[in-house]
Amino acid sequence: MTSAFPVTRTLSSRPVTGPPVVLIHGFASSAACDWPAEYWADPLAAAGRETIVVHLPGHPGGPKVGAAAEVTATRVVDALAECAGADEVDVVGYSLGARLAWDLASHPKVSVRRLVLGGLSPQEPFAAVDLVAARQAVQGGPSPDDPLTGAITAMAAAGDSASLLNLVEGLASEPFDPGAGVPRVPTLFLAGRQDFMAHGIEQLVARVPGARVRQVAGDHRGALVGVELREAVFDFLGAETV
Repeated sequence: MTSAFPVTRTLSSRPVTGPPVVLIHGFASSAACDWPAEYWADPLAAAGRETIVVHLPGHPGGPKVGAAAEVTATRVVDALAECAGADEVDVVGYSLGARLAWDLASHPKVSVRRLVLGGLSPQEPFAAVDLVAARQAVQGGPSPDDPLTGAITAMAAAGDSASLLNLVEGLASEPFDPGAGVPRVPTLFLAGRQDFMAHGIEQLVARVPGARVRQVAGDHRGALVGVELREAVFDFLGAETV
């Protein structure tokens, strides 16, 4: 799976003022859920920016995942590079989307001008998931004893569980390594003040030269849907939308 994932493009509705903005959603979510057009694509279009909203594999609008080998981190990021194209872009990722955006910023086929990483965990959660227990649970077996596996299982069970657990397995085979492929572009980190998943984000900020970090109101989900985060992103990207 190295060709581009499906995307939703929204063209600028006024003279172009900057590069397209690539938006990458989180795990067990969707492009529509994380990036509602009325809050993201429409205001960016009014500010002179095209948006490229990616539909990740295993998620609504994205391709099914038949095997973990299709969705290693390398293959997913290669496909994201195809989505972004050869021209300069800004990239905004949240949660899993931020983990993938971290690697995308260093991809040789992508020219990233500015990078926003929201709700990013410095840890690799998928590598600790008991996939045998998770797959048994979504097929009607007992709930996993491990809290992390239980949480991932519940998230997967709400969607295409087979595809999502294959995605977990594929990404876990190449765990997130903050020491590799450190972004070398202007970067903004965002985290909700009550977001336990982003606890320790300062460890990542310290690795990225010149990076900014801003805490906003909310937990992991609340931060993303809040006005404060959106305004911070638009300001950082130079998109005067609000």
